Amino acid sequence: MAFPERFSNLPAYAFPRLRALLDPHAPGADPIDMTIGEPKHAFPDWVSTVIADNAAGFGRYPANDGTPELQAAIAGWIQRRYGVSIDAATQILPLNGTREGLFNACIALCPETKRGKQPVVLTPNPFYQVYAVAALAVGAEPVYVPATDATGNLPDYASLPSDILDRTAVAYICSPANPQGAVADESYWRDLISLAEQHDFQIFSDECYSEIYREAPPVGALQVAERMGADPERVVLFNSLSKRSNLAGLRSGFAAGGPDSVKRLKQLRAYAGAPLPGPLQAVAARAWSDEDHVTRNRALYAEKYEIADDIFSGLQGYMPPEAGFFLWLPVDDGEAATLKLWRESGVRVLPGAYLAREVNGHTPGADRIRVAMVAEKDDMRRGLTRLRDCLYQG
Repeated sequence: MAFPERFSNLPAYAFPRLRALLDPHAPGADPIDMTIGEPKHAFPDWVSTVIADNAAGFGRYPANDGTPELQAAIAGWIQRRYGVSIDAATQILPLNGTREGLFNACIALCPETKRGKQPVVLTPNPFYQVYAVAALAVGAEPVYVPATDATGNLPDYASLPSDILDRTAVAYICSPANPQGAVADESYWRDLISLAEQHDFQIFSDECYSEIYREAPPVGALQVAERMGADPERVVLFNSLSKRSNLAGLRSGFAAGGPDSVKRLKQLRAYAGAPLPGPLQAVAARAWSDEDHVTRNRALYAEKYEIADDIFSGLQGYMPPEAGFFLWLPVDDGEAATLKLWRESGVRVLPGAYLAREVNGHTPGADRIRVAMVAEKDDMRRGLTRLRDCLYQG
């Protein structure tokens, strides 16, 4: 039996790899899981009612491109949030979770060649792992660009050689960044969009953490692109309800961009997509139309930021996240620290290297651990206190 080689060099995915590291060892205390970015705050109490009111929709095939109501709700949110007017019918595609969109957008939009050569897909390093497998799926060359303290925890794509940029078809960017919590400001977006215009590539902007922030709402790629008068096809925006509304299990997200790009995404989805069931589209439409629950959710994270800042006050190398719900904490060796923490205190975190790739003998994040601040406030405080006492004191 012959099998394809394109995925043969993928490392084990982060969480099976973590289980292999930790599960052979007993926890040193009652376990506190701070590994996965799965929100634990309550989702809106009207979710079950909306599903029940629309339950008949489970008996019908759902709208592949999203219901008009859901499309309109997403367009309305983009207008309120970013001040950008887009056409709901032609510039938005509701998704069954943004991972689907971030993967399939590469299939639908990355050309087979760029300037007669193998195309390049740029990704931050460390990064959300679907970016790399999407590049491999289309036969592109993934180029991993460090996103470290030295670069403001965002990738410096402009530092790449011209021959790489000239072959670039797609650049993934995550802001607020997972795992570092860094936010791309308007200047960063302007520079990146200008670079994309100069070298003619698309920006896939993953903004799934955009609604969890300390003070000012992070500026978005579509927002800056419109101010610059950039090509409407230059940016494809991705967002979801997983973090914003604590509805990770709903699997509801969207892609928004120029009409030609969205047309190609819809064409692929007509053949290979799995649309969200109708009753869940009804929930999503209401969630995108309601900001009260988002404001309450953000207030809970504001309290968690304060707790983390207090616990790690004075810790050398501690950088309070600007947004999102991860701490990106400095250690000597992320894997060794993770194992020590589990065996001695029962706190479960993720080694930073599990989110990155080794390039030229260096793995960004190998000296970090990622800590998800998603547990209830008291559990989070206990977990962070144990972590501090285990790794940073004595």
